[in-house]
Amino acid sequence: MSVHLAKTAGFCFGVNKAVDQVYSLLEAGKSVCTLGPIIHNPQVVDKLAAKGVRIVEDPADTPADSVLVIRSHGVSQAVYDRIRELGLTCCDATCPFVSKIHRIVATHSAEGATVLIAGNAEHPEVLGIRGHAVGTVHTFQNEEQLENCLKENPQLAESSCIMVAQTTFNKNVWKKCEKIAKKLCTNLKIFDTICSATAKRQDEAIQLAKQCDQMVIVGGRKSSNTAKLCDVCAPYCPTLWVETADELPRDRFRGGMTVGLTAGASTPADIIKEVHYIMSEIVNNSEVLETKNYEEMSSEEFAAAIDATLQNATDDKVRGLVVAIAPNEVQVEVIGRKQTGYIPANELSNDPNANPADLVKVGDELELLIMRTNDQEGTIMLSKKRVDALKGWQTVVDAEANGDILDGTVVEVIKGGVLVVTGGFRVFVPASHASVNRMEDLSPLKGQDVQLKIIEVNAHRRHAVGSIRLVAQAARKEQEEAFWAQAEVGQEYTGAVKSLTSYGAFVDLGGVDGMVHISEMSWGRIKHPSEVMNVGDTVTVFIKALDAEKRKISLGYRKAEDNPWEIFKAQYPVDSIVTAKVVGMTAFGAFAQILPGIDGLVHISQIANHRVEKPQDELKVGQEITAKITAIDYDRQRISLSIRALLEPEVAEEAPAEEPAEAVEAPAEEPAAEEAAE
Repeated sequence: MSVHLAKTAGFCFGVNKAVDQVYSLLEAGKSVCTLGPIIHNPQVVDKLAAKGVRIVEDPADTPADSVLVIRSHGVSQAVYDRIRELGLTCCDATCPFVSKIHRIVATHSAEGATVLIAGNAEHPEVLGIRGHAVGTVHTFQNEEQLENCLKENPQLAESSCIMVAQTTFNKNVWKKCEKIAKKLCTNLKIFDTICSATAKRQDEAIQLAKQCDQMVIVGGRKSSNTAKLCDVCAPYCPTLWVETADELPRDRFRGGMTVGLTAGASTPADIIKEVHYIMSEIVNNSEVLETKNYEEMSSEEFAAAIDATLQNATDDKVRGLVVAIAPNEVQVEVIGRKQTGYIPANELSNDPNANPADLVKVGDELELLIMRTNDQEGTIMLSKKRVDALKGWQTVVDAEANGDILDGTVVEVIKGGVLVVTGGFRVFVPASHASVNRMEDLSPLKGQDVQLKIIEVNAHRRHAVGSIRLVAQAARKEQEEAFWAQAEVGQEYTGAVKSLTSYGAFVDLGGVDGMVHISEMSWGRIKHPSEVMNVGDTVTVFIKALDAEKRKISLGYRKAEDNPWEIFKAQYPVDSIVTAKVVGMTAFGAFAQILPGIDGLVHISQIANHRVEKPQDELKVGQEITAKITAIDYDRQRISLSIRALLEPEVAEEAPAEEPAEAVEAPAEEPAAEEAAE
């Protein structure tokens, strides 16, 4: 019997995001309540309950000192309003794909459209979607129910309608419903809102079911997407739905079978691994091994077998009980033998930096391999890492065959790449596959926990090559789709600066990069983005513009409230006396900085109470001056200053009325230069 695990089994992006948010709040020391179970998986819910997470059915039941988490299924607008009325601290963990449906329904129903929802009317996600509609809503679960709905409501044939789907809806049923709706409704807009991860899981499950004798689907009994996986697999082969490994019926499996294994989007990895492990045990136990019974042996054969068991043969497996731990070795009592053994530190783990005390404790029972015996002292040198490596090797081989993603730790940086230990086995990851972006220095990766795919296995040399980059790219792609599903102009993000160019900075928003143009970095003049931010800085930005077709994102960094013109407008009216610093000279006057980013022009005629041949005769760059604001043009952002007005007020009053700087007369040959300077 062989077992084939689907590549995308387990947590989807939205579920993972919701669970991670709850754990993050717990790690921050917060008291947490969830509005209903965070996801439809009782094992995850029980684990969170053990950590103090409470489930409330009404926002009003949330204690004042707790954070209320809205689960991934989302809630109605009325619930959001209720939370605000109660003044509760809220963490919205709604799946981005569900939030997108909320916006579609709210926008079109407000314009008078009737809403048709493909999904289970009692499911929390559908209840939440209904709660964002302001008009008539109809739900249906299959093509028959849709046809009945349209017959019972004939006005829908020509009414303005929209049709959306629950994110976990059966995509094959959805296609049939699309055809019916297009045929019977003439003024209908259809939005395919089935989650891309859901569609991918269903496609994989169908392909697996077509190739297998039996399918096993793992997931909570209330999980809609798990139920849909069962639905799409059932037409192709017998399909079994289990919640945990304990529910696996061993009598359903037999030698020679091919079994497919997948899981719903709310099923945690540890449950999937446990089911996979138990099924592998069933596979091993179902194999018929050819053995020879001692009763059938001759006396000579029997004697030889007894002698063999008494010999101190190398590479025998034994079990040992840890009795003492030292920095350089672990001492064990070999179970079933009147011998003691020791495990050198370098034979305990494939991680050369590991501390024995962190890996085992007194009383642990270990599976070990005999490396060498000392008959005179009666001791045995043992290895744990070699047993782990043997088990890990098989896991690596299976992972390469099935496309599984493995967890590991980078333990060493070597020439050409890094070594990652996964399940006790060391996998080589080339430098080109060690990260999403090429790294000249791989040393920062050492000690990091990573996920990797096995891309090459050499069974003869027992050598494996893995890729961290492929897993990271797939995760980033999923994050990118989630981002574009909910991104809107004006949304604020916190991200890390990835790179700088002469014209701006690229910021990682989580799965996608956006660019802050140099003109959006500061209200003052800067020559290079590095004057404001550096690679690695964490910055808060907001979306200024989106191009979904080209997947380009323009970001803003400077805040409106920091606009120096707003500060100037509030503090410096016309006729104000200001202290300014001369920052530039032209043939027709001098520019002086009033505030960072705000310069005013002192025309050559306003520098002194006598004729000035050139500004440099009276002023120099860096000099502080006191001047009067005589005119402001906010539209063109120009300010006129006068030193002369303060030197001889009487003379200034007799002089022609001042105009904004651009209107002041200058020699005929100078206007072009003045415009260029401004």
